[in-house]
Amino acid sequence: MSDNPKTLVSTDWLAAHLKDPDLRILDASWYLPGVERDPRAEYDAAHIPGARFFDIDEISDARSDLPHMAPPAEKFMSRMRAMGVGDGHQIVVYDAAGIQSAPRVWWLFRLMGHRDVAVLDGGLPKWLAEGRPVEDMPPIVKDRHLTVRFQNHLVRDVTQVSQASKLGSTQIVDARAAGRFRGDVPEPREGLRAGHVPGSRSVPFTGLLNSNKTMKTPEETRAVFEAAGVDVSQPVITTCGSGITAAILSLALERLGNDSWSLYDGSWAEWGMFPTVPVATGDA
Repeated sequence: MSDNPKTLVSTDWLAAHLKDPDLRILDASWYLPGVERDPRAEYDAAHIPGARFFDIDEISDARSDLPHMAPPAEKFMSRMRAMGVGDGHQIVVYDAAGIQSAPRVWWLFRLMGHRDVAVLDGGLPKWLAEGRPVEDMPPIVKDRHLTVRFQNHLVRDVTQVSQASKLGSTQIVDARAAGRFRGDVPEPREGLRAGHVPGSRSVPFTGLLNSNKTMKTPEETRAVFEAAGVDVSQPVITTCGSGITAAILSLALERLGNDSWSLYDGSWAEWGMFPTVPVATGDA
């Protein structure tokens, strides 16, 4: 793959830059409700040298009833200062599933106006498989200011998505598994209707990954989107269960040169419980 420190970098790239003074590595591991894994405990036991733990559920909007919604700018700034992440840093985000939740944190930094951020291709599993070093020591952290310039165009709410669905004005692409999209499979969160946003397209995020959880090439990625009826040259709203894996689609679109995407932060956790918005089932 060709490394791009604004989107996706390889384990080779990270190993070569591990000692760079302005590199900051974040472990953004996160799991669906019901998965019996504790990402913080796993981080404490073994992480890439120098990595800080980014708690997606805690660094979120505490005022919202929805899971891990994007935090207010002030909270993001204060949490990053405490983690020693700030202006002038090149950030690399990884997770312990390969590529699952790291793109969500990539998106959060982009939302806050920070562009020097990349996802580690293949994540911690690939790093470990290659016999690369890990440690259990917490990093030494020095405060660093992070300037935030909130990028409103990168996020969408239920009203905007509802309008796009009604008017057909913007493509809506769903990263959940096909069974959840069709409404054949119950949602992992209780109390949600099954199905999808009317007019949306199904591009399960797993279809954008290789068997070793690295991202497919841009050419392969384009083919996956096109097979689902998505025009990757036009605006796209990405969605999923709760705004985590939608960011994998956003990252994939960014790699294809599409800079007119946005992410539906509430995703199905919001749409599926919202009584006034319609739900479609089946393949279309």
